[in-house]
Amino acid sequence: MNKDVNHREVLQDISYPRFAAFYTWMTTRPRLTRWVDPLRREIVGQAQGSVLEVGAGGGQNFPFYDADRVERVEATEPDEAMLVVARRRLPEAPVPITLTKATVEALPFPDAHFDSVVATLVFCSVGDPEQGLHEIWRVLKPGGTLLLIEHVRAQGKRAAWVQDVLVPLTTRVAGNCHWNRDTRQAVLSAGFLLTKAREVQGGLQPVLIMSTIRPLQSE
Repeated sequence: MNKDVNHREVLQDISYPRFAAFYTWMTTRPRLTRWVDPLRREIVGQAQGSVLEVGAGGGQNFPFYDADRVERVEATEPDEAMLVVARRRLPEAPVPITLTKATVEALPFPDAHFDSVVATLVFCSVGDPEQGLHEIWRVLKPGGTLLLIEHVRAQGKRAAWVQDVLVPLTTRVAGNCHWNRDTRQAVLSAGFLLTKAREVQGGLQPVLIMSTIRPLQSE
């Protein structure tokens, strides 16, 4: 009971309609899509079986699922403004997709339910990343894959310092974006095993592509 109440409260607190409109506009700009869409295709194309996508946003990943590999997708998004946009993009998906309003910190799915989980540009804005990763671990089958694209903490001390200084601004104007988070370390600390990672951009906004697995339970 308490968990359900807390979940509803979290959903009520998440509403960034102006950022949703800006983000939707930004992700249709040709200059950005030429760079980001191949990354989405690369990471989303690895998903297989029964898939969960957390923080689906406006459905930017939907066209990139492989119908030969994916049976169905459960997509969650806590922001109603984003969900409106995502619903419009459902016809672009080559696989069945169900949209649910939910936070990654309180996923409404059973344990060990999915073969793959996809998260792209999500964990910068999650209220409680540790809890979100715990929930992904819970709903992902042992041996299942967690696939991520995230902009993360800069490696250089000066760039990381600038990120830290600007976070109070980015969280206010960019949908709670904490662009200084060390998401790679958070994922590894949650127990996932890294299978592949590469950084595709540096400076103040390094972008990391990660493929990880939830290890098989020991006998």
